[in-house]
Amino acid sequence: MDALASKTTAPIDGWRRDRLRPSLSEVFGTVKTRPSGPFWRKLLAFLGPGYLIAVGYMDPGNWATSLAGGSKFGYALLTIALLSNIMAILLQALCARLGIASGRDLAQACRDAFPRAVSWPLWVLAEIAICATDVAEVIGTAIGLNLLFGIPLELGVLITALDVFLILWLQNLGFRYVEAFIVTLLGVIAVCFGIQIALADPQWGEVIRGFAPTTEIVTNPEMLYLALGIIGATVMPHNLYLHSGVVQTRRFGESVAEKREAINLATVDSTIALMFALLINASILILAAATFNKVGKTDIAELEHVHSFLAPLLGSAIAPTLFGIALLSCGLNSTVTATLAGQIVMEGFVDIRLPAWARRLTTRAIAIVPAAIVTIWYGEKGTAQLLIFSQVVLSLQLPFAIVPLVMFTADRRKMGALVAPRWVTLAAAIVAAIIIVLNVKLLVDFVTGAAG
Repeated sequence: MDALASKTTAPIDGWRRDRLRPSLSEVFGTVKTRPSGPFWRKLLAFLGPGYLIAVGYMDPGNWATSLAGGSKFGYALLTIALLSNIMAILLQALCARLGIASGRDLAQACRDAFPRAVSWPLWVLAEIAICATDVAEVIGTAIGLNLLFGIPLELGVLITALDVFLILWLQNLGFRYVEAFIVTLLGVIAVCFGIQIALADPQWGEVIRGFAPTTEIVTNPEMLYLALGIIGATVMPHNLYLHSGVVQTRRFGESVAEKREAINLATVDSTIALMFALLINASILILAAATFNKVGKTDIAELEHVHSFLAPLLGSAIAPTLFGIALLSCGLNSTVTATLAGQIVMEGFVDIRLPAWARRLTTRAIAIVPAAIVTIWYGEKGTAQLLIFSQVVLSLQLPFAIVPLVMFTADRRKMGALVAPRWVTLAAAIVAAIIIVLNVKLLVDFVTGAAG
């Protein structure tokens, strides 16, 4: 309790309040770190939050956009996967810096720095982003259950609400168990895709060329729409809130030197995890390009179609099962991180403390209603369109999370000696500008009917 009090009372001149109750207070500062010893031992204590963040960069909504992009445009959008991953590494490093240096997550920082006329709309936008994330996870998990066990989509959507009990059980065991669960499922996903890529045998020369940028991404409205969907699925708004909160589960010292080391270790953790996420994201797109685009199936977006087409195209009956296992693992992983992000956003912006089960059921209900309506009314095609649209909604909301993050970490009054270096702030500002410009163009194309 003393450690908790010391972290929440340390005054920083730029903030309006010196004392803030931390979000995720039940796990705040519960993971011990090593103040001395070799670098790798110190790093081991910090490994974990980055992988919770990485989950948000490979959720079922990402699968839909990557599969659609790979089947329609081959390897061309690999450059977007790489670009969005670089953006993610930079922005998540700022999140770790904010959480450790100020003792505030991004939601708390917004509430503490802005008047209610600003912070409350930001809260609403953050909740919309989490709902969009939840919709993608609900549909993805339901499709995984359908592919593996034949459970109807409508019933699968309702079953996803039960994951609240899994999350509560893991949190009661300790936060390290939550992280271990995430890492285990990420390993399952990696193995599944590794086998499928080996079976697909892609043209590696074309894969390498796919990472080179092309102007067609901007000039082709349909390609831009999918590119923005990939960015929205990769640099996810809720991850910015999540990382700035979960990084505070580590128990680090109060001195500037100790906090600076904690920032460096947390940044290494998130960078390693996000490089792993890039590997998975690229694998999804490469699989689609090497199988569907190669044989002229350029309209693949439905995850069910991927499952049914993989066996004849790869010549292996195990390929569809591997895809289903990876998808279900992905959905389960995403439900855990979305729950934590939702708790951080609600507690941080409005200081409402709901029991974990109540918070989870509330967010699940908001996501399940549109997902259930779409699956019942429109069927498989509707779920695919909703998945892609949810990712574009995330991309449109991104500036409202990125701009405050860059502002806070660049403010010496708020961050003290741990303010972000100018070159980092400049790079992050460029990232924000790129996303805003692309979103404006997307909206123009959408209004004029140019986007598909």
